Formats: sequence, C-alpha cells, structure tokens
Amino acid sequence: MTRIGIILGSTRPNRKGPQVAQWVLDTASQRGDAEFELVDLRDHPLPHLDEPVPPMFGPSTHDHTRAWAERIAPFDGFLMVTPEYNGGAPGVLKNAIDHLFAEWTDKAVGFVSYGVSGGARAVVQLRTVCGTLGMADVGYQVALSVLTDFENHTTFTPRDHHVAALHKTLDQVLAWSAALAPLRAGAETTLIDS
Repeated sequence: MTRIGIILGSTRPNRKGPQVAQWVLDTASQRGDAEFELVDLRDHPLPHLDEPVPPMFGPSTHDHTRAWAERIAPFDGFLMVTPEYNGGAPGVLKNAIDHLFAEWTDKAVGFVSYGVSGGARAVVQLRTVCGTLGMADVGYQVALSVLTDFENHTTFTPRDHHVAALHKTLDQVLAWSAALAPLRAGAETTLIDS
C-alpha cells in the first residue's frame, strides 16, 4: 500500500502546526486508500546542514542525517504542513529538506499551509525547492488563514471547503505517487546493482 508522510514543518513553541497536522492525519486516515504517518520535525532535531559534501554527491557521514534518511526513505509521497514565517517557509523545514536528496527524488508532494495570507508564499518557495530535488509537487493545496480559520487565533476550526481541498490534494498526491512508482523502483534496482 502507498505510504504518505505528513511532515509537520514547524518546531517553535506554541506552534499551530500540531492541530493542523493531526486534522490532516485524521482526515486522510479515514480514506483507506493509503497509509498515512505523521513526521514531526521536533522528533528529528537536525543541526544546520553539516555534511561535508552535498547530499546528492555522497553518503551521509553523520548519524543524525542517516537517521533522518531512514525515516524519510520508506515513504512514497508527502504532505508538508507548513506555516509561513516572514513571507517564507520555516528554516527548520528547509534545513530538513536540504539534509537529503535521493530520499525525496521521484516522490509526490502536496502542501497544507497556514499564515496571514494562507501560507501561500511559503508554498511557492517549497515548490521550487521540491522541484529541484525531483519531486512532483501537485497543483492542489490547502491554504489556511490564521486570522479566520483559528478561533481566537489559537484553535483550528476547519471548514467544509478545507476538507474538500484536502481530499483533492490527497487524490493528486496518491495519483502521482503511484505514477512515479516505476521510477522509484528503477532507482532502487540501480542502487542494488551498483
């Protein structure tokens, strides 16, 4: 069965992300067409990228990077739950992405974002980064406003149109994950034959 990682891309105190990520996980898990698992970056603290060579050119030398690679590698696709900080993606999410290369390649990715403007600018940046890594970023996304979609600016209150947008995003992530499976299988065969 297809495995999708839901990456919670914020680690700051008092973050809104856990509510959003749990809603994504709960909604997705009711579908029955894939396995969904939450990956909280708080559980995977990574220093600023400290590998001696870029991830695309060599094996990781640090245990923390190898552990992160082992966590990400089994997934067929991802949903990234991201806030927008100062018009961009959180540094901790970008850093986590930058630590790996092959583990992202030929996998689908969708976005659930939140911020004053729905997190749109964070997603624009992440689409560029993910595309550079050979990921297929899907067109649909869920954009949540911290001004209108959080009661008293603290409690996430998803609306029906958010649920519909999430399902469309999930549909695309699953379709692209399946379509890219032969490429991932070919890459695994190449690594085994090497």
